[in-house]
Amino acid sequence: MARNGALDFILHGDEKILSPLLASRPDLATCTRIQHSPDVVRMDDKPSQVMRRGKNTSMWSALSSVRDGEAQAAVSCGNTGALMAVAMLRLRKLTGVTRPAIACLWPSRGESGYNTLLDVGADVRADEESLLQYALMGAAYYRNAFDAPLPRVGLLNVGTEDHKGRAEIKEAAQLIAEAASLGRYEYVGFVEGSDFASAHVDVIVTDGFTGNIALKTGEGTAKLIADTLREEFTANLTSKIGALASTAPLQRLKKRMDPRRMNGGVFLGLNGTVVKSHGSADATGVSAAIKLAFRLAQSGFQDRMAERLASVAETVQERVLSTKDPREAASDIKSDAQVGET
Repeated sequence: MARNGALDFILHGDEKILSPLLASRPDLATCTRIQHSPDVVRMDDKPSQVMRRGKNTSMWSALSSVRDGEAQAAVSCGNTGALMAVAMLRLRKLTGVTRPAIACLWPSRGESGYNTLLDVGADVRADEESLLQYALMGAAYYRNAFDAPLPRVGLLNVGTEDHKGRAEIKEAAQLIAEAASLGRYEYVGFVEGSDFASAHVDVIVTDGFTGNIALKTGEGTAKLIADTLREEFTANLTSKIGALASTAPLQRLKKRMDPRRMNGGVFLGLNGTVVKSHGSADATGVSAAIKLAFRLAQSGFQDRMAERLASVAETVQERVLSTKDPREAASDIKSDAQVGET
């Protein structure tokens, strides 16, 4: 709070538990209001169970405060699946969004020091239109997070050659390229896993299955490197002397690669800002998630992203109709009208 006096908090949870904790921090008590929510979402709860019986949980209450305009953003360390399900129920998807996505930051050699990867687990499947939406949302997120006027967007593939990849990947590449001007980004083409940390791209688009595996692989590899360095630098007296001589560069490396400073996956494609923190995050990690939520809420990027998504959805729909047989298009329009009537 000493660093940002513009922050106010609504703390959702059991008042009997939270009140004594808040009383021990008078600096926070002056800018925090407790919203009593007696129940909690457990990490093993199924999203369907929470959607049916979760109205008294702190997660439901926090997302409702965003929906009702009491809060500009929600930060949660809870069950990711349940959080996405309740967020979709309480906040609803933006117009033109088929599936929301979770975006995360990845350490890179780029100017900002980070690339954005999405989706990393909101939905394991993604067709070409969903991948286009991810590109638009990822570009909007990166633009506002790092004040980058024209983010570079790449589509993850098994190679950078145009002939490689599944049919939906090739179709997505064409859609993303055509929407670059409207989405205010530069499309750099196909990228590979080796580009995650490169300075060649800012936003990497993929499906949630691939993205989640990549994220967990990266976290595991980073931990392996950290543990191995620690073991090697404490193996013997010579190693310890070498470690002392390397203290400054090692500290800089640790700070740059510290996952706590990158904590916070952003839910994109909803009518509200939601940041998912790691469940095991410490104070530094939770602070990073709160800072990210504050920055995004202040930027107003949600409204601009919604406008572009709606415009692109309309353009894509027109393109689809123009390439169909007239009888098929008429049938689809009739079906849409019937759905709307219900």
